[in-house]
Amino acid sequence: MGAIAATVGSAVGLGNIWRFPYEAGANGGGAFLCVYLVFVLVMGIPAIVAEFVIGRSSHQNVLGSLRSLAPGKHFHWMSYVCIIASLMIVSFYSVVCGWILEYLYQSVTGGLLGHTAEEYSANFASFLSHPWRNLMWTLIFLLINHLVLRRGLKGGIERISNLMMPLLAVIMVVFCVRSLLMPGAREGLLFLFRPDFSKLTPEVAINAMGQAFFSLSLGVSCLLTYASYFKDTDSLMRNAGLVAVFDTLFAILAGMIIFPAVFSYGTGPEAGPKLIFEVLPNIFGQMAGGALWSVLFFVLLLIAALTSAISMSEISIAFFSEEFKLPRQKASFLSTLIVVVFGSLCALSFGVLSDFKIAGMTVFNLFDYLASNILMPLGGLFFCVFAGWILDRSVLKRQLAVATPGGRFLMRALVFCLLYVAPVAIALVFFSGLLK
Repeated sequence: MGAIAATVGSAVGLGNIWRFPYEAGANGGGAFLCVYLVFVLVMGIPAIVAEFVIGRSSHQNVLGSLRSLAPGKHFHWMSYVCIIASLMIVSFYSVVCGWILEYLYQSVTGGLLGHTAEEYSANFASFLSHPWRNLMWTLIFLLINHLVLRRGLKGGIERISNLMMPLLAVIMVVFCVRSLLMPGAREGLLFLFRPDFSKLTPEVAINAMGQAFFSLSLGVSCLLTYASYFKDTDSLMRNAGLVAVFDTLFAILAGMIIFPAVFSYGTGPEAGPKLIFEVLPNIFGQMAGGALWSVLFFVLLLIAALTSAISMSEISIAFFSEEFKLPRQKASFLSTLIVVVFGSLCALSFGVLSDFKIAGMTVFNLFDYLASNILMPLGGLFFCVFAGWILDRSVLKRQLAVATPGGRFLMRALVFCLLYVAPVAIALVFFSGLLK
């Protein structure tokens, strides 16, 4: 259960609670959700299984896995893409997590309430441009992340996952009940669950595919790393199904929390990335008991953010620990030191380093673009091709045959999607990302 909780925690994060609602809001709601569910099934689960097979086959980090499963080849160089991507992601992700800490602090002290919509937008912009406050919260988050990681798998990651994932679920259910009691709940739920296929365009389909890919944390060997800790008797297909189901469930719950609220208070569902830090604080300011709900909401976001950051950090820690034979605490310190440097640059790119640009992008935007649009899809495509076409087919079958529910038909359907559907879908995500 600890392994499952940690693996689900690696997938469930801001991609579910922040990105899914604003992507669904900007892409038509119900139609987006339908396409999203299809791609979780035919692309997400096969891609999860690909990483699980590679990780559990060798019980090593990503470099060790590729090196041992394809000896004499040069596929292990792809592992460096994953490690670099994971460090980039933690670097800019920790900045967003710092924003959450700031807004949690403001919620607790009462500074988040009593403003107009324009003032909320201005306050957020002012906070971003304040160099040292943004940097301070980023470093505080990385310190919290480090304190968990240095305690190891059992005492740190597994314990925090076993505590935080049920707590996350409870808080989300409480919020769902509160949202469903709002006057605009019906309109919000209809927007999310009643598909209007006239809004379904190729762009919406690509966005839904990309959301399914990024929400499940595919392509950076995060799931591969956790699978290396699985027992040989665990069912990989069952575990993959659980990760996909819980990840999707949390995303849908986030939609059920946010859309009734935005419809109740007359805010458009297409607010985009500013939904969490500008629109929702304005809504909390108008709600009865808004101060309490504001605190709970940012606690919810913090839990989701922390479980994902911990999991993403484990990729580089496993690499440093196994390849350089470093003790766990030294490997954790090295990983944290790297992201402190890059995370600081990302945080300062909204203030004193806002004019420092590479290819027309700030450090934050550059890291986001490279990791999300290039490195993650490239890694996801590689793992599917490696597991489906390069890895010895007997290894794939043997790993999937362990305690497989559903028998041969399910296995054949999954292998078909792994061989043909998932690579094509991920390639589309990759090429669409290059055009953005």
